[in-house]
Amino acid sequence: MMGIILLGPPGAGKGTQAKKLTQAFAIPQISTGDMLRAAVKAGTTLGKQAKAFMDAGGLVPDEVVIGIVKERLAEPDCGKGFILDGFPRTIPQAEALDRVTKELGKEIRFVLSLEVDQNDLMERLCGRRTCTGCGAMYHVKFNPPKAEGKCDKCGTALIQRDDDKEETITNRLANYNKATAPLLDYYRNTGKIRSVMASGEIDAIYAAIVKILR
Repeated sequence: MMGIILLGPPGAGKGTQAKKLTQAFAIPQISTGDMLRAAVKAGTTLGKQAKAFMDAGGLVPDEVVIGIVKERLAEPDCGKGFILDGFPRTIPQAEALDRVTKELGKEIRFVLSLEVDQNDLMERLCGRRTCTGCGAMYHVKFNPPKAEGKCDKCGTALIQRDDDKEETITNRLANYNKATAPLLDYYRNTGKIRSVMASGEIDAIYAAIVKILR
């Protein structure tokens, strides 16, 4: 049973590494956003509650999110394990997750903290460009389009999204650090946390993660 939590600031590569791990270990990647959307689409009782908050532009309360997490972890594809990406975000959520996994007879075995230098994060996030036509993603340094400012696939203009601008990213990182520092301490006390230096090549970071898990 391989229960994994991926922690890391925006741009640390959590989603990229989670996708590689799901293929290698045949366990699902579970993100809070995906879970909420799936529950809303399925029209479950909790999904309807979540939709009411989302439609009103509010945050979905912890008790609803935890209920949806519990439903998801009880599904058959989580039998061998799961990767939680972007959850928990707070100590109350972490405590609730501990209760849920205990009730389900599951276990969080590893909490992987992806650590990236702040300047690297800025370069990764500020350099992202998005196609306004087909939604394809580029990066001015790491994955540039063939013609500057134009999508390779459909030729439409590329833009820098507001949430990829320096001021927004600075705020996002400050909020992340403020919210997550206590969470890192919480998991350090459990002895389950492992730090992974997440600057550099994707495959090298992945190899370091696999070494920890094996």
